[in-house]
Amino acid sequence: MLGENHCLVLEFPTFVKQINELSASDSQFAADANQYHALDQEIRTLELAGAPINDDAMHQLKHKRSVLKDSLYQRIHQGH
Repeated sequence: MLGENHCLVLEFPTFVKQINELSASDSQFAADANQYHALDQEIRTLELAGAPINDDAMHQLKHKRSVLKDSLYQRIHQGH
């Protein structure tokens, strides 16, 4: 779905407490989470604007978001 919000607390609703705790206590997690959210916002903005970039560039953005999401999930899950 175009323009869908993939914010961490929506992607992992059962880990909201852990996400908030890690964001407050782990500066690298917080930085990576901020980067993830910025990428997600950029992708949503591009999708809603009719994706005014080429497919390869959009794929790279989505891949980078996915890699960050996986890394963040691993750190969230380790703290669970």
